Amino acid sequence: MASAPTILASVPRHSALLGVGGYRPRRVVTNAEMCRSIDSTEEWIETRSGIVRRHFAGEDETLTMMAAAAAEQAMARSGTAPADIDLVLVASMSDLVQTPPLAVRVAHELGAGRAAGLDLSGACAGFCHALALASDTVRVRDAERVLVIGAERMTDIVEPTDRTIAFLFADGAGAVVVGPAREPGIGPVVRRAYGAYGNALRMTGPWAGKGPRPWMRMDGRRVFRWAMEEVAPAAGRALSAAGLAPADLAAFVPHQANLRMTELMAERLGLGEDTVLATDVVRSGNTSAASIPLALDALLAEGRVAAGSTALLAGFGAGLNFAAQTVLLP
Repeated sequence: MASAPTILASVPRHSALLGVGGYRPRRVVTNAEMCRSIDSTEEWIETRSGIVRRHFAGEDETLTMMAAAAAEQAMARSGTAPADIDLVLVASMSDLVQTPPLAVRVAHELGAGRAAGLDLSGACAGFCHALALASDTVRVRDAERVLVIGAERMTDIVEPTDRTIAFLFADGAGAVVVGPAREPGIGPVVRRAYGAYGNALRMTGPWAGKGPRPWMRMDGRRVFRWAMEEVAPAAGRALSAAGLAPADLAAFVPHQANLRMTELMAERLGLGEDTVLATDVVRSGNTSAASIPLALDALLAEGRVAAGSTALLAGFGAGLNFAAQTVLLP
């Protein structure tokens, strides 16, 4: 009897971040301007969220345009040409065009003609989910260079007069290039979804419905409580899975949802004063899947962290779901 054929498998290798880039829309919206649309005050917004300003995209600043701009910067910083890209992964929850995929449109815009393209809808955890997929793809030699992008136009799905969340969300895009490395540069991912809590952050209806236009709604208190009870410990497990302790971290870069949430998570993780906290939410607002790469871009641009240092990433949001991993900064 003939033996079954053997499927050839690649020998695993290491992966790492090779470059980071970001794009923030031209229009800067202050809390004072927000108060013209919602019943609130500048002091209330800043006290509640830590946000001082955010960026709103113009008509010409489409998801494709912003994602491509962030990607071009990450590629330039990593010495990656469009022809070097094997796969483009885009995390977004705000793309109103379902097909062709946003990742394919971005690859075409970049001139990455040999790249495959795939979209992920993991909401505010989408970037970390996409990063884990990119890392595994490089590790098993299915790709040499993978472009991972978080891009959002949250102003398209958040009702501008909703005083509970309109001041939180904003637009932008961030990107990283993932490639092979001699040493581990991206740690194991810790992830989970809590579908029973799904209605805590949801759309009010389908786009195809005959009723009023759907908008995003959020039970902020419920999401906050879940993040403290579930996401903070999960971030700690991601740190342990990488064989690291809180003292080993140069930076903590969680999803930029709320400044107070970031500070409480750092406290529950037992992070010391030497660990830099990403606080890009103060000037960029909550950009969902774009928030972590944008925060990484800001930390590196400001020189607050050094190349080769270790950062803990933690994405969390609608679903409710989370994904966390450690990385070495490029």
